[in-house]
Amino acid sequence: QVQLVESGGGSVQTGGSLRLSCAASGYTRSRICTGWFRQAPGKGREGVALIYTADDSTYYADSVKGRFTISQDNAKNTLYLQMNSLKPEDTAMYYCAADFQSWVCQSLRDEYNYWGQGTQVTVSS
Repeated sequence: QVQLVESGGGSVQTGGSLRLSCAASGYTRSRICTGWFRQAPGKGREGVALIYTADDSTYYADSVKGRFTISQDNAKNTLYLQMNSLKPEDTAMYYCAADFQSWVCQSLRDEYNYWGQGTQVTVSS
């Protein structure tokens, strides 16, 4: 049973930074697609970034390019999202997601099989 546990959310002012972490457990496969999604109140879930462990390829939503960086520590089975230059519109619940099917890593659609519980990010102006 794959388990994903996010941490690192919080409240910051515009222009600040946060680093989210997602600790993964319950699997031994080396190739996995992992990503970050977010959902603001009253809005649908939005893909933010993804990374594929097989080749470290990454993909970002246009809204976060140049500000957010997704990375992974395979030894620790941990996924990260470094968020810089935060804006009020980044305020949302952030979720970590994972899937073993490589095609999932071809886009930021929320078709992942495994999800964490989320961590709240609030950016004030």
